[in-house]
Amino acid sequence: MPFDLSDESRYDRTRLRQWALGRARSAGVDRRDLLKLFAVGAAAGSLGAAAGGGTASAAPGLPPADPVPRTVKPLPPELFTLRGTNAETNFAALRGTGPLTPVDRFFVRNHTSTPRIDAAGWRLKVWGDGLAGGPLELSYERLRALRPVERTLFIECAGNGRSFYTTQQGQPVTGTAWTLGAIGVARWRGARLSDVLRLAGVTPGAVDVLPRGLDDEVVANGVNLGRVRRPLPVGKALDDVLLAYEMNGRPLPPDHGGPVRLVVPDWVGISSIKWVGDIEVSGEPLYSPWNTDLYRLFGPEHPAQGSAPLTRQTLKSAFELELGATVPVHRTRLLTGRSWSAAAPVTRIDVSTDGGVRWRRARLHDTPRRGGWVRWSLPWTPRATGATSLLARATDATGRTQPDRSVHNTQGYLFDAVVRHPVTVV
Repeated sequence: MPFDLSDESRYDRTRLRQWALGRARSAGVDRRDLLKLFAVGAAAGSLGAAAGGGTASAAPGLPPADPVPRTVKPLPPELFTLRGTNAETNFAALRGTGPLTPVDRFFVRNHTSTPRIDAAGWRLKVWGDGLAGGPLELSYERLRALRPVERTLFIECAGNGRSFYTTQQGQPVTGTAWTLGAIGVARWRGARLSDVLRLAGVTPGAVDVLPRGLDDEVVANGVNLGRVRRPLPVGKALDDVLLAYEMNGRPLPPDHGGPVRLVVPDWVGISSIKWVGDIEVSGEPLYSPWNTDLYRLFGPEHPAQGSAPLTRQTLKSAFELELGATVPVHRTRLLTGRSWSAAAPVTRIDVSTDGGVRWRRARLHDTPRRGGWVRWSLPWTPRATGATSLLARATDATGRTQPDRSVHNTQGYLFDAVVRHPVTVV
């Protein structure tokens, strides 16, 4: 490769440019159909909602457009808010749960419905012209026999925080109306993707690696996009990507990609393909609906044809408290929450209990580390009744601090502003 493509922003910009010039292959979708979808996205900024199973933007707590369960695990209302085919973790349910998100509270992001796949019959096919030999097929048992690794990492949907563009900034967006619960941190155990690729005979001429899920095909704007798939540059695939088969010490559950999923550190959640069934290794650049045209920024504050494709996720903070909670006056309460950044460890959190007039530094309960979040707390004794807003503002090791306002885009990606958390003191 002429230069490093392990950074998602550089990779996607390069692939988009190559595809526009006809130098990257459209993997699994006719180029004319992709051009049609691309034109729709540029004109209306609505591709992400169309292909992602999302609902129109709505205020937090409103009933979902599709209340039919699409998951295997129970979704009790005290733990989740249903949002179409998805289930958002209620952040208050994380209070006291420790640094890892319990599986029963881990958010669900589905494009369709959770498939039930028997591990005994599951096979992973690795194929393509980027391999020295023919296709390699691995059983679940053979994958588990490879050298295992464990890593604690968060997975976060690119649209996490989307609803606050509307409810906080007064700007309309499309897509699933997440608040801040489209994130979870787990201890993943699995095989290195690099070990599997080397076993399959990956060649020096390999360029892209395309994992594909086994869930149902996705249809958007009348075009069958096929199963969810998103290319990775071979440099990233050979670096730190996992083929995970365990989550928090247990076999990977169906709703979270079982029997096997990808876990791609630092990249937006769509990269961590669930229910992976085959991986193409290509000697030419690949392009799919999920590596750029569904994940770009459109709107008045961006170029007419859309921004450069999304990079990794942003910097966020959330209180472990219900939105709109009622708290008693003159009684000390320990406010708790979590903050995270995809770029660097979070090193500082400042909290305001009066709508941003005064700020105090919160106490950190975890050693800041990349790939996870830090839990924090601050005691608060309300002195007057009435409505107020709680604010938490994180700073990471790069020096970046959450802004007061996020730059708007019509699909509501990458919200990073300080969230005004409403409470009423009585």
